[in-house]
Amino acid sequence: MKIVVCAKQVPDTTEVKLDPKTNTLIRDGVPSIINPDDKAGIEAALQLKEKCPGSTVTVVSMGPPQADVALREALAMGCDDAVLVSDRAFGGADTWATSSTIAAAIKKLDYDVIITGRQAIDGDTAQVGPQIAEHLGIPQVSYVEELNVEGDDTLVVQRQFEDRHQIIEVKTPCLITALAELAAPRYMTVHGAFDAYREKEVKVWGLADLEDTVDQANIGLKGSPTRVKKSFTKQAKGAGTILKDLSADEAVASIVDKLQEKHII
Repeated sequence: MKIVVCAKQVPDTTEVKLDPKTNTLIRDGVPSIINPDDKAGIEAALQLKEKCPGSTVTVVSMGPPQADVALREALAMGCDDAVLVSDRAFGGADTWATSSTIAAAIKKLDYDVIITGRQAIDGDTAQVGPQIAEHLGIPQVSYVEELNVEGDDTLVVQRQFEDRHQIIEVKTPCLITALAELAAPRYMTVHGAFDAYREKEVKVWGLADLEDTVDQANIGLKGSPTRVKKSFTKQAKGAGTILKDLSADEAVASIVDKLQEKHII
């Protein structure tokens, strides 16, 4: 089985702050990590590889040159190959342009199963994975929390909903988007880290490498139909008003008065 995992290097959002003047992320000094849902996807891919002898796992990332670090972490976890899709022409891409570019790269690979994270913690759109499947014309299952193999060409997946779950059989080739609950990522091994930096190669593909599979009208900032107008931090709420020494009837009457005053009721 040929397994491709899409992984994104993201800023650790617990450390991110916004510039109040420009409303943009302040990335200086902020550590970068593999997006958590993507890391669960990497682990799920490695577990599939272990269940299906002869399988391989290729991890693909689109980003600047420093995303090499995230790919080598994936290699150290046990992935076989890594591809970094990186070119200034891809910069400023929204989800449509990003998925178009990644799909163009995947077209150059052999694949039976593509695994992406449900969403990235720096964007939270949950759009790139499903869009990749649409570009490739293959079936997709999103919000996957459990994954099993049945036969040579069928996956049985459990998909999460807010109040229930759904069990689906899907034929390969297919794409699934993984929840963080799908698999607890393993740690890198010392031997794996050594191989990742000394023995294995991260292939870098630019626009010239994808010219035969990508529509250049759908890449980068110019190929992005959406723009971020403004980013801002959530404002803290005020302390509010505390009503003391009131009977139940008096408290209800006071609350209703406040709701009417603010035209809520």
